[in-house]
Parts: sequence; C-alpha cells; structure tokens
Amino acid sequence: MSKNKKSKSPVTGQEYQASSEPRYTGIPSFMRSPIATSLDALNIALVGVPYDGGVTNRAGARHGPREMRNQSSFMRGYHHVTRVNPFEQASIADVGDVIFSEQFNHQAVVDDITNFFSLIKKAGVIPLSAGGDHSITYPIFRGIAKDGPIGMIHIDAHTDTWGEIWGTKFHHGSPFRLAVEDGLLDPKRTIQIGIRGAQSFLDGIDFSLSSGMRVVFIEEFNDMGVKKVIEEARQVVGDGPVYLSFDVDGLDPVYAPGTGTPEVGGITTLEAQQFLRGLMGLNFVGGDVVEVAPPFDPTGNTALVGATIMYEILCLFADRFKD
Repeated sequence: MSKNKKSKSPVTGQEYQASSEPRYTGIPSFMRSPIATSLDALNIALVGVPYDGGVTNRAGARHGPREMRNQSSFMRGYHHVTRVNPFEQASIADVGDVIFSEQFNHQAVVDDITNFFSLIKKAGVIPLSAGGDHSITYPIFRGIAKDGPIGMIHIDAHTDTWGEIWGTKFHHGSPFRLAVEDGLLDPKRTIQIGIRGAQSFLDGIDFSLSSGMRVVFIEEFNDMGVKKVIEEARQVVGDGPVYLSFDVDGLDPVYAPGTGTPEVGGITTLEAQQFLRGLMGLNFVGGDVVEVAPPFDPTGNTALVGATIMYEILCLFADRFKD
C-alpha cells in the first residue's frame, strides 16, 4: 500500500490518486498517505496518539495529530537531497489514532497505547507516531520492546527522566526513566540531544547521567557541530535496534512556539534536518514526534515543523526497505 496507489470514490467509483489531488481536498491523512483498514502488507504505520494528560503545565498536544495531518499535506514524495521517494520504497499508510477507553485514567491510557503498539509490533510493522505529549513514548516502548531493551536517539530540551510527581509516575517528564526501570530502554545505548534550561530540581539530569545515558547539552551541541553529534549518536546506538524520539521543544521556540514547555536557545530546524539525515542506515524500530500543541501557535507553523520532521524520519525508516 503506497502513496502512489489509486483509491476509488465510494460514491461514484472514480479512481483518484491522493498525492495528485489539491491539498485542500479529501480526508486528511499523514502526508496524504492511504488510510489503512488493516496492518496486512504494511512496512510502516503512521499513527496518531492524541493524549496530553501527562503534561505538567500547558495542555494542547492532544490536538497535535489532527493538525499535523492537516499541515502534512505540504509534504511531497521525493526528498531533494537523497532524490528518493519513501512511498516508492516502502508500503506506508495512516492507521488512524489510538482509541482510549478511559481518557482520564492514566493507567488505562498506558494500557490502551501498549495494546495498540503491541499489535503493530506483532504484525512486523514499524510505527511512526505523532503525539500527544511525551508520556506516550513509555507505553509505546512497552508495546514494541518485547524482545529486549532497545537504544534511543532522543532530541529534546528535557531529559524526561524525572521520578514521581504530584502522586503519579505517568507524566511527560518520566517516560525514559520508566522505560529504563522496566528494562525496555538500554541507557548505555541512549543519547539525549539539545538538553537545556533551568531546573526545579536535578533529579532527571542526574538519573540520565548516572544510568549511563550520553547527554549532549545544547552548549556542547553548539561546540561540536551537527556532523560531530551525528558521529557521536551513531557510535552510542551502534547496530542494534534503536528508537527515534523527537520532542519539538528541542527546537528553539522561534521555530516551534506551539509546544507545552518551550525553552529558548534551542536547535534550529535546519540543524534538526541535517542531523536526522545523518542517521541513514541505522536499525530503526520506531519513532515519534511529540509535544506539538496547536492552540499555542495559531499560524500552524509548529504543526508544519512537526510534519516536516515526521517526513524526514519517514525517509530514514523507508530506507530499510529499499531494493
């Protein structure tokens, strides 16, 4: 099932190709990809996880998947650097959103996300998700890291390795601490990039460092330059299975103001694209773009940035299926 496969109108029976239709027409899907009715024959599943019950301040990321679908209509097929069309390399489709049984119940949400991604894992499909806040990544790990701990490349302003706060351990500041404690994430094959900002307490940074994660603070990122950080990331994760998690607050808020916890002095969009392009050939088993909160950016630019980052990651994933 590729972007180039034709669909039929259920009313008239007319055939059409979604990628060739005007961008303002049709039912929105990620990058105008087909909307799947099953996981059969898929290589990569594009998933929405519209949940932000784990935020510690500004909510709004629950609206991220819908607006990222809208803005992703600006994406095209061929990458101008690689000259490769991911939709011609792999079978890709939008499989819809995770459906929640009890939106106000953290544990139920964790279980719903886990079950959803367990089925994707069982089908042998690689998931690429749009959040939602960063708490969604922990249950995604529960669903896909069933064969042993995986590595991670993590772009973010925050380490997201806090402990329990306000009576719960399920929040957007804790997913990778939980994943390490549950044996889902190998901290020694984890690199966190772009970390910055004043801290209320140092618990998260201390956990990342003491557990063996490689933490690249934004000051070191700027000193090293993108190429050296690419080399460092590839060395840390090696050839084993690796997950790519991109929080848009890793970018400077001049590029992505629509997010829950903005931190000034971040990565530029061009640096992010250059960095991602340097990860081609790694053994990716999944990824996400999280914390796009459209209510804080009525221009739609943050959602466009998120969709563009999703496209760059999709190209990395599709490379695994080239002939």
